[in-house]
Amino acid sequence: MNDSTDIRLLELLQKDATLTSQELGEVLGLSPSQAGRRRQRLEAAGLIRTYTARLDPEALGLAVQAFVQVQLGEHGEKNARAFARLVATRPEIVSAFTLTGDADYLLRVYCADLSALNTLIHEVLLAEPCVARVTSQIVMDQVKADAPLPL
Repeated sequence: MNDSTDIRLLELLQKDATLTSQELGEVLGLSPSQAGRRRQRLEAAGLIRTYTARLDPEALGLAVQAFVQVQLGEHGEKNARAFARLVATRPEIVSAFTLTGDADYLLRVYCADLSALNTLIHEVLLAEPCVARVTSQIVMDQVKADAPLPL
């Protein structure tokens, strides 16, 4: 990033990635071509990874959101790879993090209902030989939506 205009451009795109170069230019006080070139430069530099749409999980029938902590029985590259492969195959797991502390992984999952969450935990995660323990917390309400990064 070179300057405050780049930061402002990134803030705007985090809130609405559909903004055109014309719209960005109007807000930033730039010509559409200048705004477009800045956007392209930030994309090329890797500051903008991709553009996505945020969907409404409940409207799509995904009524249960949960965080699932997973502890492996034994650590090592083989188990880490096996678990990573499992996570990659499950569309209901939308985020996966390695952690310090008691749990090795924290998964953010969306399921249609509690039965589907139960199936994921008992028939998928606990069925994986490298998994020793699973703990889940069901989200009751999200008081702050996934927010843009602080710039």
